[in-house]
Amino acid sequence: MSGNGLSYSEQGGEAAPELAQEAVTTATPSAPAVFGLFSSDTKKNEDLKQMLESSKDSAKLDAMKRIVGMIAKGKNASELFPAVVKNVASKNIEIKKLVYVYLMRYAEEQQDLALLSISTFQRALKDPNQLIRASALRVLSSIRVPIIVPIMMLAIKEASSDLSPYVRKNAAHAIQKLYSLDPEQKEMLIEVIEKLLKDRSTLVAGSVVMAFEEVCPDRIDLIHKNYRKLCNLLVDVEEWGQVVIIHMLTRYARTQFVSPWKDDEVVEEYSENNFYESDEEQKEKDKKVKTAYSMDPDHRLLLRNTKPLLQSRNAAVVMAVAQLYWHLAPKSEAGIVSKSLVRLLRSNREVQYIVLQNIATMSIQRKGMFEPYLKSFYVRSTDPTMIKTLKLEVLTNLANEANISTLLREFQTYVKSQDKQFAAATIQAIGRCATNITEVSDTCLNGLVCLLSNRDEIVVAESVVVIKKLLQTQPAHHGEIIKHMAKLLDNITVPVARASILWLIGEYCERVPKIAPDVLRKTAKSFTNEDDLVKLQILNLGAKLYLTNSKQTKLLTQYVLNLGKYDQSYDIRDRTRFIRQLIVPNEKSGALSKYAKKIFLAQKPAPLLESPFKDRDHFQLGTLSHTLNSRATGYLELSDWPEVAPDPSVRSVDIAESAKEWTGILGKTKKEKPTEKFYSESEEEEDESASTSASESESGSESEDEGKEEGSSDESSGSSSSSKESSDSESDSKGSTAKKASRAAAESDSEDIKKKAKGISKKRSTSSSSDTESTSSEESSSDSKSESDFKSDPKSGRSRSTTSKKTVQDRKAPNKQDVFLLDLDDFCPVTTPVAVPTAAVLSPSLTADLEGLSLSSSSVIDVTTQVSVPTKTHELLHRMSGKGLAAHYHFSRQAGIFGDRMVSVQVTVTNTTDQKIENVHIGEKKLPPGMRMHEFNPIECLEPGGSITVSMGIDFCDSTQMASFQLCTKDDHFNVNIQPPVGELLLPVTMSEKDFKKEQGMLTGMNETSATIAVAPQNSTRLVIIERVVKAANLGVVPSGQDNIHRFAAKTVHSGSLMLVTVELKESSTAQLIINTEKTVIGSVLLRELKPVLSQG
Repeated sequence: MSGNGLSYSEQGGEAAPELAQEAVTTATPSAPAVFGLFSSDTKKNEDLKQMLESSKDSAKLDAMKRIVGMIAKGKNASELFPAVVKNVASKNIEIKKLVYVYLMRYAEEQQDLALLSISTFQRALKDPNQLIRASALRVLSSIRVPIIVPIMMLAIKEASSDLSPYVRKNAAHAIQKLYSLDPEQKEMLIEVIEKLLKDRSTLVAGSVVMAFEEVCPDRIDLIHKNYRKLCNLLVDVEEWGQVVIIHMLTRYARTQFVSPWKDDEVVEEYSENNFYESDEEQKEKDKKVKTAYSMDPDHRLLLRNTKPLLQSRNAAVVMAVAQLYWHLAPKSEAGIVSKSLVRLLRSNREVQYIVLQNIATMSIQRKGMFEPYLKSFYVRSTDPTMIKTLKLEVLTNLANEANISTLLREFQTYVKSQDKQFAAATIQAIGRCATNITEVSDTCLNGLVCLLSNRDEIVVAESVVVIKKLLQTQPAHHGEIIKHMAKLLDNITVPVARASILWLIGEYCERVPKIAPDVLRKTAKSFTNEDDLVKLQILNLGAKLYLTNSKQTKLLTQYVLNLGKYDQSYDIRDRTRFIRQLIVPNEKSGALSKYAKKIFLAQKPAPLLESPFKDRDHFQLGTLSHTLNSRATGYLELSDWPEVAPDPSVRSVDIAESAKEWTGILGKTKKEKPTEKFYSESEEEEDESASTSASESESGSESEDEGKEEGSSDESSGSSSSSKESSDSESDSKGSTAKKASRAAAESDSEDIKKKAKGISKKRSTSSSSDTESTSSEESSSDSKSESDFKSDPKSGRSRSTTSKKTVQDRKAPNKQDVFLLDLDDFCPVTTPVAVPTAAVLSPSLTADLEGLSLSSSSVIDVTTQVSVPTKTHELLHRMSGKGLAAHYHFSRQAGIFGDRMVSVQVTVTNTTDQKIENVHIGEKKLPPGMRMHEFNPIECLEPGGSITVSMGIDFCDSTQMASFQLCTKDDHFNVNIQPPVGELLLPVTMSEKDFKKEQGMLTGMNETSATIAVAPQNSTRLVIIERVVKAANLGVVPSGQDNIHRFAAKTVHSGSLMLVTVELKESSTAQLIINTEKTVIGSVLLRELKPVLSQG
């Protein structure tokens, strides 16, 4: 972990490396000149210094590019520091960027000179360019002088509140540097970390979690409120940030959730019932077994949101997710990581090494995970030794009765390998297979005995060692093998092998009474030339033979003991004295000599041949400590699962507080109501009490908290993914609820209410499908309204006409368990273009954005109805291609019909043949990742010459990518595509001019694109400009106090990002078109589409 931390914290971002690359590529055309320049140190430095002191920016820029080029090539450019640092205040932004690239590299080495420019760095922290602000902070944090700690602290605090996420990211990097310089600043740094953890930018998330891990990894209370946000942002965070967050969340989850592995133990515990147990007690126990374990919704959220990252191209991310599933997931679910880990085995050898180490640890405990991929672990001839050994380890772990014959054939090939170390490891693997699988132990032993005649000494030696261990398990049947090994003693020279043979002969000397004394005679001759290991075994053999066959070996043993008495090694001398006192009784020898035979010839337990990875599982997988098998500095221990889960409500983010501030802005008050049942008797009275839609959103947020307590995972997660998974029929029946109630309220309905909503939608869909599809959405929604009103208020029995007269303001504030089935009559019909702002309502995405933020002063931004509906239709299927079936589509700009994030598309299907076309429906969908589609109901029958218009919804994920699918009939299917113009990916919003300017001020720099266009005089009137702009893009009109400036605002349908468009008329028939948005790609495409619209005659 600590290793990762260092490398990650040094990554300042993308800008600096790009600048360096740019500089290098720019310098390459003058390669010969550069080579000549670098040839002489004195000339080079003088020349560059003169260029840096030049009054021309072009010369300075050229010099800086060359210097950065030198750094990129690994040359030392530290001598130029004084000349470079003078240019830190340059007004030319390109020079400034390169100066900061240089300073980041050398500020730590030349601290005294860097200190002289500290005031310039402080001024640069206020620079309008975010890259300069970030670079200044990075240079400042690279000056490792304690005296500037207060300045650094102040700079970090200011940068943590910066509007640019890139600057905030660098503030998180600076926290770690400041902490290593002065650990006493810990408390103040924790405050900054706490603030940055609330940041909703994916750019900041990884960096701040890294700072958290370095500074205060034990403060998990800081994570509680941000847990769900981090889970939901995880997919969009950059790769190295994902690794850090996943490791942190793994540790967090082990302290907050109960073990998902407990259920197995519980079942075993209660499986047997006592004889005298009553039926009631037994029932209670059965109940306990059934409800033994239910996963916390937040635990499930983490597993669900990390699962897609198994497809990541970054091996570290895949490894991090694999270890998370290993340590946190139920055992039945952990298997999904195996395929991804096997995929990583195609990477380079370093990645393979780490992955195989982790697989080796996993495969010991859960063989079933990797058994289907057995062939992936077969050794290739090109693999390096370390990879071969690890693959062999995994294969041995996976060996069982079913696959052992295949593996032994594979092992036979490995033994013949030219890599002697690998061949020796294979022999050990065969030995392990023999002990683990008793059915093949004889086969393995015979195979190893055959290897004893191998020409390679290392193979023979390893075989002897393994045979020795195997014979200990069943020595009675293997006297012949011991004799065979005794004959090999003359030829084997490897000390371990010789020692093993001598130990075997000594241990079982009674089974080979004729051979053992002769072996002792031969080894006594060569005693002085033997290795210490062999000498010790010769002494042991002598002692054992003295005790069992003293007639033949008494003199031999005394001779060996005398040789040992004067040996150079003190180990040998000590062992000799000990044995002599024990086996040769005299006056001085104690009581132990009576038990000498029991001591030397005691029954010894057979050795266990275990995997070297058996004891590694106490380290967290994927860490440096696991790889080294010893605790590394900075390793954070994984805690044991708690017996009882801590309070889950600490992770609930209180949206109500944020909503209160909003209601304060809107000038509304909130009335609290007691919790009531769904079919409340006092509903009539509540219907009469007036309340605003703002209070609806508040009561929705209250009901969300209640929903969380009920423990349904979709409701408690509070994530965007939970809303994605809500069924299409439910979102359809809700109509345009999204415009009026917060997304939190929509997600937090209890389960039985969801069933009711689905029941209503089913009724509506089955009640004459073709009529509903051919009529306008207004009629169908009013039908659904009357039905839902009748169901929700059976006692009141009021007519539809009375209900439809009520406005949004008169609508009751629903109870905590009410269904939000609002009708579409409250919104203006599609056919009449309206430009009047509706009542102030919290938009769903904005309510979600409020979560976890403290707002001091906020803008009021409301979703409004469409200003204009485009009449242009696009061809979906030509009648020739469709065999007589033609289809066209257009964008109806109706918001929230199929869900918050879906764009409404109306498809007109026409039958141009003289035959009926049956069962027109959507077939296979080939959508890009993340894109979703709400299909139209199948058209049962289309008469000849008939035409039907149906509605469908597509979530384009804020991109202009095509949605590809099949339009099918009973007999055929046709591939069709829908590609949205960028203007249809927007929802119009209304806001005041003041709020527009405020939001625009926060979206400058990289978030702003502009162009100057020529406008014909007849097109410069306000009405024409508004008409053309809103026809091209679904934008809302913002009131403007100036005649020459026209403002439009919208937000993207999927993410809710603001899109601000300004058309400023200039003199001489020109206009400036400015677009401000975080979605810079959409902004630039929209600019390209609006230019011809405004400039054409």
